[in-house]
Formats: sequence, C-alpha cells, structure tokens
Amino acid sequence: MESDRDRHMKSILFVCIENTGRSQMAEAFGKHYGKDKLVILSAGNKPSAKVNPVVVQAMKEKGIDISQNKPKLITAQMAMDADLIVTMGCSDQGICPGPFFKPTIDWKLEDPKDKPIEKVREIRDIIENLVKRIVDEQLKN
Repeated sequence: MESDRDRHMKSILFVCIENTGRSQMAEAFGKHYGKDKLVILSAGNKPSAKVNPVVVQAMKEKGIDISQNKPKLITAQMAMDADLIVTMGCSDQGICPGPFFKPTIDWKLEDPKDKPIEKVREIRDIIENLVKRIVDEQLKN
C-alpha cells in the first residue's frame, strides 16, 4: 500500500517482457540512486518465475543484491501511478505493454537472457548510466 510520502514522490516504472533482467537491474539502480527521493518499480507483461541468475551475479558485483526479487506482472494501476514509464527495448519485438498514457521512454536495450556474464556486465553498466541520468532529471523537475 502506498504511503502519503510515496504519493508525493515522483514514480518511475521500468518495464520489460519477463521482468527478469533489464527492468530488474534498472529498478535496483533506481532504488540505489533515488533512495528516499523517488518511488521505483519494475514489471513485465509475461513475468518469468525468477530473476535471471546471471543478472543477480552481475548486480552483486556492484554491491546490490537482487537475489530475493520476484518478477512482477504489470498492472494498469502501476502504469497509472507512474510519472514516467521506461521500456527496455521490448517495443522492437512488438510485445511491450501499452499503449501508455504517460510519458514513456524506450531505451532499446539488448536482452541479457542467455548471454554470458561478460555481455550482461556491459548491459548492466549501460543501464546504470541511463538510470543515473534519469534519476537526476526526475529530481531536478
């Protein structure tokens, strides 16, 4: 349940297909860099049973533990409550949830699914930089 404090903070929703990789990393970095200043969520339209273990490993290398995270199904309420929705490239595949009636950005990121740790690290670092930028932008506005 949302607190009064949460209702007054800006909210970012990161969305991908299975909510096991890209959006999980974005949510974790968003919570790390926007701690106590932004409400950060992630979800997918076809959530998997668990977060990608290679993604969990890559995030642990950054000191962020997402091993207990669970993929979540996007809901209309999540989309309505978000001030900004960021999709992770799933619109290229024609299966991103939508249409959204909120500001939406598509980052067109490669899916880390079935990729080696070296490639997942590259994707993770791109996501971290993008999240830092978007958190800074949201806090300035």
